[in-house]
Amino acid sequence: MVENPGNPDINYYYPTSVLVTGWDIIFFWVARMVFAGYEFMNEMPFKKVYFTGMVRDLQRRKMSKSLGNSPEALKLIEQYGADGVRVGMLLSSAAGNDLLFDEKLCEQGRNFSTKIWNAFRLVKNWEITEETASEKNTIARDWFEARYNQVLAESEDNFSKFRLSDSLMSIYKLIWADFCSWYLEIIKPDFGQPIDRETYDTANDFFEKLMKLVHPYMPFISEEIWQNIKERESNDYVIVAEWPKAAAFDKNIISAAEVAFELISNIRNIRNSNGISFKNKLNLYAKVNDFREYAQFQNIISRLGNLDTFEECKENPENSISFTIRADEFFIPADGNVDVEKEKTELTKELEYTQGFLNSITKKLSNERFVNNAPEQVVAVEKKKQADAEEKIKMLAEKLKGLG
Repeated sequence: MVENPGNPDINYYYPTSVLVTGWDIIFFWVARMVFAGYEFMNEMPFKKVYFTGMVRDLQRRKMSKSLGNSPEALKLIEQYGADGVRVGMLLSSAAGNDLLFDEKLCEQGRNFSTKIWNAFRLVKNWEITEETASEKNTIARDWFEARYNQVLAESEDNFSKFRLSDSLMSIYKLIWADFCSWYLEIIKPDFGQPIDRETYDTANDFFEKLMKLVHPYMPFISEEIWQNIKERESNDYVIVAEWPKAAAFDKNIISAAEVAFELISNIRNIRNSNGISFKNKLNLYAKVNDFREYAQFQNIISRLGNLDTFEECKENPENSISFTIRADEFFIPADGNVDVEKEKTELTKELEYTQGFLNSITKKLSNERFVNNAPEQVVAVEKKKQADAEEKIKMLAEKLKGLG
């Protein structure tokens, strides 16, 4: 056996914990590294090996110089940014699976970088007042803190299983949907108005936390934003910052927020489908089991949905558009804002389509040969489709009845 060289470098770097490589060189390189490790160091060189998928072209051919199907990396970076290329590739490469390369992936990564940068510019351009934080901003803070810790825990779990794509996707959704689309919209002051200092500082604190979380995937933009959030010491970099630890979080406020955001999205869809300007206030009535479930986010729902009233009702209001979230029903009276006839026409078309779908499922289930010969799981799926269609027909009929 060859003697251990024992120099500082090899003592520092050997052994490592994880080797990341492609599966096509398991014998040509990985196995020989193991042999060499035992031969020269008498110790295993790494504990785990993470095999990545192969990046192939859209014809599923392996990238090669002879085929000329390899993209020019520097040109991609010049066009989409280094972070954009990294994110685009990682989002589309589930653990171990091959990736069919398409420049649209890099474009998606660049769009994500742009989204983060624009959100940061938005916050930095707000004027600050010394007023107390409003109730809606406090609730938004508590919700996003819980959501952040939930995603951090998910990310840590995915890291431990080498599910890097899943980890990045959860962070992607946290930043794009939860932070940019909901949190910033909730706390954003009215045009020309300042924001209270507490909420402003909290938004910057969240930015710091998010930059730590996304740094392994987007090192350049995260470092740039980190340095611009506030004045820092010469050795204060996100790359050496302590990795965050997930804290306990309130699952109830996350669940309540999901329902509130779904409610707001339904209100906006009704506005869009009926051409109702956001400037026009609407009235919203809820026929629910427990209206207190919406009380925590009531002010946020009213503001983001631009509602004049949001209150509970016992009977279905006449001449109104309705929608359902879980087991709760909601109604928006027409009040001249809604084209009732257009809504009736669309509901009638949907009802006729669903009835036709139900007839086809019923016909299939009435066929004894199908029921007796098909796998039990397939029959169960068809029965589920039948029940769902019946429930939808009932709901559509109620909506048409409500419109008069």
